[in-house]
Formats: sequence, C-alpha cells, structure tokens
Amino acid sequence: MTFLKRSAAMIALAGMTLMPLSGVSQSYAHRHRRAVASQRARDHRHHTGAKIVVGSAVGGAVVGGLLGGPKGALIGAGVGAGGGAIANHVRVKKGVRARERREY
Repeated sequence: MTFLKRSAAMIALAGMTLMPLSGVSQSYAHRHRRAVASQRARDHRHHTGAKIVVGSAVGGAVVGGLLGGPKGALIGAGVGAGGGAIANHVRVKKGVRARERREY
C-alpha cells in the first residue's frame, strides 16, 4: 500500500513539474507556424522567390555565355538558378527567425 501511494505521488509530481514545459513548446510552435505563414504570404504576394531564382539564372547565363558561348550559357543558367534557390532558402529562414523574434 505504501509503495502505491509513493508511486502515485511521484507520478503526480513529475506531471506537475513537466506541465510548464509543454506550454512553452506549444507557444513556440504556434509562433513559428504563424511566422512561416506570414513570410510565405508576403513572398507569394511579391513573387520574391521567383525573382531571386530567375535573376540569378539570367546572371549566370550572361556570364556563362560570355565565357563559353551557348553551352556555357546553359551551364551558367543552371548554376545561377541553383545558387539563387539556395540564397532564397537562406533568406526565407532568416525572415522567419526575424518574425519570430518580433512576436514577443
């Protein structure tokens, strides 16, 4: 009987101790989802991602065309588009983090 009471008390204590942590994680998750949605809405409204990727591809094609002719332009466009996609991904992550910080 004593073992059961002690076990029940320990479970209750553990539950009460861990309860505030679950609220913090839910709060962060909510703030993160809202920041991602806000960033995505702004980017879609202004076509930001497309502008970055296409602009990088055009720049790569121009440089590749000057250095290697038509084949170089094709390779440069691919490299530029890949670089633009990476740059856009980094920009989005940075924007989400900034929006999360502003929500305090």
